[in-house]
Amino acid sequence: MQMIHKLKGMAIAALAVLAVTTGNADAADKLRIGTEGAYPPFNMVDSNGELQGFDVDIAKALCERMGAQCTFVKQDWDGIIPALLAQKFDAIVASMSITDERKQAVDFTDHYYTNKLQFIGKKGMALDVSEAGLKGKTVGAQRATISGEWLEKNRAGADIKLYDTQENAYLDLASGRLDGILGDAFVNLEWLNSDAGKDFEFKSDPVFEGDLIGIAVRKGEDDLRTKLNQAIKDIVADGTYAKINAKYFPFPIY
Repeated sequence: MQMIHKLKGMAIAALAVLAVTTGNADAADKLRIGTEGAYPPFNMVDSNGELQGFDVDIAKALCERMGAQCTFVKQDWDGIIPALLAQKFDAIVASMSITDERKQAVDFTDHYYTNKLQFIGKKGMALDVSEAGLKGKTVGAQRATISGEWLEKNRAGADIKLYDTQENAYLDLASGRLDGILGDAFVNLEWLNSDAGKDFEFKSDPVFEGDLIGIAVRKGEDDLRTKLNQAIKDIVADGTYAKINAKYFPFPIY
């Protein structure tokens, strides 16, 4: 009888270990991706309430390459890093610039595209974007972005307004409350090509280039970061990246 009880105990223990192991495996195959959903064409919400865009398609391709089951979480930009640290999701794929300041809070993968900053303003109206030219002008950018940081560091004489979303900055430009906006060139281009932006244009060459965009993960998540880096290399090498790029842009942005 004691032997039977002992065998039963061993079986239960084995099942418990199996359950824990299986649970960990399932967890490892699941990945929650945080994105803003308000930054077209990189991330936005369609008419069905679904997240779409370049960032989303890239994330889906990376998940497929990694064999991971991915879900997406919409998160306001201002709180996106705190939400990652609070484990609301596992990685940020939201056109986030790799900066030294952000590296103090999170780790980044290799870049998955390269950005540049460029001013836009009203067609037919001169806008000198030099430091002297913008003195007394009202210019906008999205808050907590390198565009906003660049303005504050390099155009301190301007009246700088920072917005919670890029869309709200565009609304103020369209209504005449701003003389110009500094933003990501590709995002600005998307807006200029829309009906809302048809009366506006680029007002300068890029003022900053070589802005590398990466995926943010929590510090210490080295295994996840390594897998994402390999997946980025793989989708670039096999042509998947080029197909996604061509869906959104007539030029390469890697």
